[in-house]
Amino acid sequence: MIAIGGTLVEDAGNSWATLYLARDLGAPAAIAATGYIALVGAQFVGRLAGDSLVDRFGQRTVARAGGLTIAVGMAIALAFPSVPGTIIGFALAGLGSATLVPAAMQEADDLPGLRHGTGLTVVSWLMRLGFLASPPLVGLVADAAGLRYGLLVVPVAGVLVIVLSGVLSGRRPLRRTEPESVSAGL
Repeated sequence: MIAIGGTLVEDAGNSWATLYLARDLGAPAAIAATGYIALVGAQFVGRLAGDSLVDRFGQRTVARAGGLTIAVGMAIALAFPSVPGTIIGFALAGLGSATLVPAAMQEADDLPGLRHGTGLTVVSWLMRLGFLASPPLVGLVADAAGLRYGLLVVPVAGVLVIVLSGVLSGRRPLRRTEPESVSAGL
């Protein structure tokens, strides 16, 4: 479910950010495309920083912070709609979702009782369900109430991640990869 939450966030930016910024908020086409670019760019930065954050704080804490960043960033952007605020909201959603899919994949691959790769296969398959379900879900809500309400799936996904992140690993002690004599410079 954490991986599905991450894919819902990614797909909302991919499928709907440009349309929402252009059609609903009146942004010119060149500016409207920056909603998706902001999400993916911030997600890239988050993935670069993610390993060191996970090493320091653990998967659970980083995922909870990510879910909070997604929920608050997009909730504020949707509550007070503006072009700059929405672009920032999508950037925060991308930053918050950066480590979710890798965390879910790692935890699934480390499930006891399963061969390596089995849990990972299941998570990958479930992520595809998230990618398939997200556009029609947002579209149905958008048709009934408007795209702004359809995009509420993003902060809801953030809250879902916060609630479910307890299944992820906490902080793990750092492992030494080389003998002490090598690390001491001997």
